[in-house]
Amino acid sequence: MSEGRCRWGILGAAEIARKNWDSIRLSGNGVITAVASRSQNRAQQFIDDCQSSRPVEDLPEAIGGYDELLQRDDIDAVYIPLPTGLRKDWVIKAAQAGKHVMCEKPCAVSVADLKEMIGACRENNVQFMDGVMYMHSKRLSELRNVLEDGESVGQLKRIQTHFSFCAPEEFIRGNIRVSSELEPQGCVGDLGWYTIRMSLFAMNYELPQQVVGRQLSQYGREDSPSPVPMEFSGELLFANGVSAGFYNSFLTEHQQLVHLSGTKGNITLNDFVLPWLGSELSFEVNNAAFAATGCEFVMEKHTTIHNISEYSNNAADAQETNLFRTFNSLALSGKPDSFWSDVSLKTQIVMDACLESSRNGSVPVEVHY
Repeated sequence: MSEGRCRWGILGAAEIARKNWDSIRLSGNGVITAVASRSQNRAQQFIDDCQSSRPVEDLPEAIGGYDELLQRDDIDAVYIPLPTGLRKDWVIKAAQAGKHVMCEKPCAVSVADLKEMIGACRENNVQFMDGVMYMHSKRLSELRNVLEDGESVGQLKRIQTHFSFCAPEEFIRGNIRVSSELEPQGCVGDLGWYTIRMSLFAMNYELPQQVVGRQLSQYGREDSPSPVPMEFSGELLFANGVSAGFYNSFLTEHQQLVHLSGTKGNITLNDFVLPWLGSELSFEVNNAAFAATGCEFVMEKHTTIHNISEYSNNAADAQETNLFRTFNSLALSGKPDSFWSDVSLKTQIVMDACLESSRNGSVPVEVHY
């Protein structure tokens, strides 16, 4: 570590890494030391593009090759946004090199692969964390408080989540998320990781007993060995009777909805992954009241809006900055927190079970940790 800052290497010049360049820059306890890509020129182009948008004081070094970056002794942690199909080997190599690991989602091709990845991190006493940004928003803490106050929602009964976007033609023709070799879970990996995680959050990370998954449509770009899910729905059934449904799609325009229903009310978030632009995040608690008197039937709206002061993006208190600030603190402490790897594994377990169900005629699949 250097001057109380976690020194970062970025493995790959993926688009999402541009956002996280800024997150590390703003974190206050992290700095980017080097960026590696398949060629040094590609790594340098990434650095130049990011520097022109969000300049840093100490310019990172461009490296042509991932192994060279992992061998450096001035790198404490690596951010790995490589395609899921390539991720396992590099996470394990990074852990064996003593580097803490921030892993993009979905974390792995399979539960077995993720267990190997997490095992390597634990054996080498390095932090493992996935890149789900909303987990680090102050809004989630407020949501937890309201869910557990006993009055706003009462007993939780139903969870519903949607996350989708309508992909343009160029995405469908060429994006890695339409290649079974690079991103075999398609929309379930790219979007379902978020919806499944939100259901687990609402249930205090209890695993469902059983899941059902249904692939609604599939497609693969020309060089894809097989098609991937383009539109998918799933159902999670928990031991206490709570059910959770989710919908993900590359074919439906932007939506990122959470609806939590209980015996006394319900909660709605319409921007749970990428908050609406602004300096406040919010969610609604709805406690409607129905009354019938003679021929008069009345439904009264009783809505409380919870506002949280937090910028939506590219700010020191934005969720993506909090993600890296939290990670940096754990890396600097030398005491990895296993909560983060455990919740990643639980998300992967549920996702894999939903995909297994869909491949077998949407039969129910039992979930095991």
